[in-house]
Order: sequence, then C-alpha cells, then structure tokens
Amino acid sequence: MATCWASAKRCRGSGLNVHLVDGTYELFRAHFGAPPQTSPAGVEVGATLGLMRSLVSLLREDGVTHVGCAFDHVIESFRNELYAGYKTSEGVPEELLAQFPLAERATRALGIVTWPMVEFEADDALATAAARAAELHEVAQVVICSPDKDLTQCVRGSRVVCLDRRRRIVYDDPGVIQKFGVPPTSIPDWLALVGDAADGYPGVPRWGERSATTLLARYRHLEEIPEDAARWDVTVRGAAALAQSLREHKNDVLLYRRLATLRVDVPLVEQPDALRWNGAHGADLAALCEELGDDQIVERIPQPHRSDL
Repeated sequence: MATCWASAKRCRGSGLNVHLVDGTYELFRAHFGAPPQTSPAGVEVGATLGLMRSLVSLLREDGVTHVGCAFDHVIESFRNELYAGYKTSEGVPEELLAQFPLAERATRALGIVTWPMVEFEADDALATAAARAAELHEVAQVVICSPDKDLTQCVRGSRVVCLDRRRRIVYDDPGVIQKFGVPPTSIPDWLALVGDAADGYPGVPRWGERSATTLLARYRHLEEIPEDAARWDVTVRGAAALAQSLREHKNDVLLYRRLATLRVDVPLVEQPDALRWNGAHGADLAALCEELGDDQIVERIPQPHRSDL
C-alpha cells in the first residue's frame, strides 16, 4: 500500500537500490515552486538550481547508490505523430524551456547518468530502465522518483515502486490499487477511459473515474469489458449509455491507451550496473556553479555510498 518513505526503506531487503528520477517533473516543480533566480550573466536559472538542490538531497540519502535521470529534451515525441492533440511545448514558459539543456548539463556534472529524450519521452526512458533493472537478481528495489500517474503502470509488487518525494509517500502494488482502484497493469486502460488533460487526450464521453475504476477493477482491460451492459456483473450508474459510448469510441479509446502505455524498449546505452553514482565531476560542477552563481551546491555534495555490490 501507499506508505511513508521512511517505513518503506526499513522494509527493503538486501541488494542494491536503483533510483530513477523524472528530471522533467523536477525541473517543472522547481520552476513553479521557487522564486526566480538569475545568473551573474542575467539568465534565468532558478529551475536548474532547484533541480540540483533536489538531486543533491537525494544523493545524500542512505542507500542511494545507483541513479539515472531522464528529461524530455524536447516536449514532442513519437506520440504527436499518432495523435494531433497530444501535448506540445505550447504554453510552457520560454525561460523554463531554455533551461532543459542547462539542467541536463547539471545532472551530468553531478555525476548522474542522464537520458535526454527526443523521439521518446522521459517516462519511456524511466519505464525501460525500471524494467531492465527489475530483471537483475542483485537489485533489491527500483524506485521511480515521480508522482506522475502514468508511471504507476511500472509498479511491480514492492520490487518496482513509485516515490512521491515531495510528500514522502511510496506506492507499491497495493498502494496503486488504493489510489486508483485498479492494479498497475490496468493504468493505461484507466487513463484511456478517463482521459489525461496534461497529455492532451480527452478520454471517452460519459466515462469518469468512478465508472472506469468499477469496470476495470472487475475486467482489468478494455477488451474484456462486455460490449452489452446487460452482461456487466458490476453495478454502474448509466451503464447502457456508458456501453454505447464505449462502442462508438472503440478506435479512439484504443488509441488513447496506446498513448498512455509507456515503452520499455527505449535504446538506452547504459545498463543498470552503469548507474552507480561515483561522485560528482568536480571541475565541471565547480565551473557550472560559478556560471549559475551558486557555490553552496559544491559544498553539499556527499561522498558516494560504498558497498560490496
């Protein structure tokens, strides 16, 4: 179930832990959650500095030994070719968009493996890295550091979990069910029915979270929901209208599910064992911090956690 992060860490088994960071989310959160800050050259760098402080805080935590970070180098991806209404960079503040390359430089200077996505999305990179790491017997747990509901489809028991770092809550398999009413494997179907305003697809008319949860908790996937509401063995208000809408929008909902389904075949060069954090790149980090106008980050960098794994 959803538990506090401190309790979840105490329940870990032996082995290494892989932390995968949603860099795009962290950068957005830093931009909108902290006051603006300009560099000595007069360039807005507040989001990048906020991201760096957040990552340093993560690196200082016990058990953080292997880390990867993914960014949407460009907001658009292959999904824009599938659906014209899919999210774009339109509406994203220019001063935030301009910091994506800077943020990628920052994570590399911190010594963190960095994946800037162009054809795919950052979420696809995180899903791929999580799937790879979960296959290794020496990995005790994969922690996807993001509150993004799309990424909850990656959760597998307590082996692959999602962590909301701001709220310090971890979501394992029961936690996803508690939050959404459906298991992780049904999340793409759920999103297809209810829609995702952030990603730009509307869902199926008449369907809402309650109806989607009720039907998918029983049938798991779109194909398993009987077309005739008379065959549904769960009670849903307006069942006949819901079934009719689903029939009329069958092609649409299958497309929305494809948009919502994260890819696990992104061609990442690094294997999980290459994610070991061996410390920051001192000269690069010092030069970058001077450019950004902040020398406190260098002083807060911890020593790498060492283990025999």
